[in-house]
Amino acid sequence: MRLQLRYYGDPILRKRASDVREFDDALRELAEDMIATMRREAGVGLAATQVGIEKRVLVALQMENPEDSEAPEIVMVNPEVLDRSPDTWIYEEGCLSIPGIRGDVTRPEGIRVRYQDLHGKSHVIDVDGMFARVLQHEIDHLDGKLFIDYLSTGEKTLLKTRLKKIAEKYASQQAPPR
Repeated sequence: MRLQLRYYGDPILRKRASDVREFDDALRELAEDMIATMRREAGVGLAATQVGIEKRVLVALQMENPEDSEAPEIVMVNPEVLDRSPDTWIYEEGCLSIPGIRGDVTRPEGIRVRYQDLHGKSHVIDVDGMFARVLQHEIDHLDGKLFIDYLSTGEKTLLKTRLKKIAEKYASQQAPPR
């Protein structure tokens, strides 16, 4: 199935996704389609809400650095950040759902994440650097939060017109969530 990206202004991007309870073929197919969509759009991560599905599923590249576009993918179901390192770093982020807009975001350098795989088995992993940043960005999506929410009031004010144009441009493509 070809998944359609959702863009800034679509209400689903502000909703907290529901926990996944069924680990079936439909979930595995969704994960495959999400990976294909992420790769097609040259993204490094993708949350189910970004393709109109209100489920706590994300796919991400396990990248060590920003140029690591060939890193293997991981699928996380019902991910949850258990712990964050006190050390932070600033990096310029963008988002497939907010095309053409980037901004410096401060995030913890490392995190501990609990998630389930496509068969429902629980895992806990410690990640840092770029991979940790990607996971935090995607888990934020599943909680209805966007990277622009971390920007200063002044930065948001400067982006207001551009964000409005994105919302207007894609408004006709927005469909009800699945």
